[in-house]
Amino acid sequence: MKRRGFMGLLPLTILVTSSNKFKLIGEDSLPISANEYNWITFYNRSGKTWGENWDACLYEFAKTGIQGFEPSLKNSAHLQELIPYLDKYKIQLPSFYVGSLMHEEDEANKSIDNILEIAGKAKKLGTKIIVTNPNPIQWGGGPLKNDDQLYCQSSHLDQLGKEISNMGMKLAYHTHDVELRAGAREFHHVLQNTHPENLHFCMDVHWVYRGSENSQWAVFDTLKMYGKRIVSFHLRQSKNGIWTDTFNPHGDIDYVRFAAEVKKMGINAHLVIEQCLEEKSIQQYDVVKAHQINLKEVQNIFKA
Repeated sequence: MKRRGFMGLLPLTILVTSSNKFKLIGEDSLPISANEYNWITFYNRSGKTWGENWDACLYEFAKTGIQGFEPSLKNSAHLQELIPYLDKYKIQLPSFYVGSLMHEEDEANKSIDNILEIAGKAKKLGTKIIVTNPNPIQWGGGPLKNDDQLYCQSSHLDQLGKEISNMGMKLAYHTHDVELRAGAREFHHVLQNTHPENLHFCMDVHWVYRGSENSQWAVFDTLKMYGKRIVSFHLRQSKNGIWTDTFNPHGDIDYVRFAAEVKKMGINAHLVIEQCLEEKSIQQYDVVKAHQINLKEVQNIFKA
């Protein structure tokens, strides 16, 4: 896997599109979104290239009825490319995902500058959550970060989170599976050595599940430990360990119980559909139909 914050000062915020149309939305009513990675995997499976024609891509996205889009942005120019089509198809940008490298001093500073530049543009669009997953030393395996590198990473995430907070948004920490290796030392170090008001948590439910050797206990324990820091969920389901093409609450992860626990804990987080295809996934539906099903299921299970 090679890819791979809400305004807290006011009760209401203004979503501004590039055509200067305004829509008042509350912090607790962000629209359900879909992450860009889903679309990349579906397009790849069908022999198409996501992002080759943004007009055509976001036209198809809009047909799903999903109102929010969480793109994986490289830089501010990437966001600028999207703005005319987000406006054209009335798609909101409550959050965006951006990669970063935080365990080396010079690269961390470059990542911070890049993210802040994107954030400045995204704020004008009403973005409230910036999600980042710091890169591992090597994608697909290799050595884990040592203690000095972990401290460098957590320090820079805290610094960036403070600056993002001062801009009226929230920075959310995201993980894949590698952060849960070696007793989940990277995962816990980041969340134990940053200030909750600076760095929030985007819980990618299935990566917690897969990274802990397919453990539902780990999913619910993580919810218990860090629920107060969660500002968004990435939602994905699998069956017999393989990602399914549509979200179903009854699969490897008991999302019925999960949604009930979220409600009981009073977690009011942004819901982001990230139902992707992987090599062994069986595809039954095209990308639009799959996301229409996903939206309905997520709305139903989370009563959103």
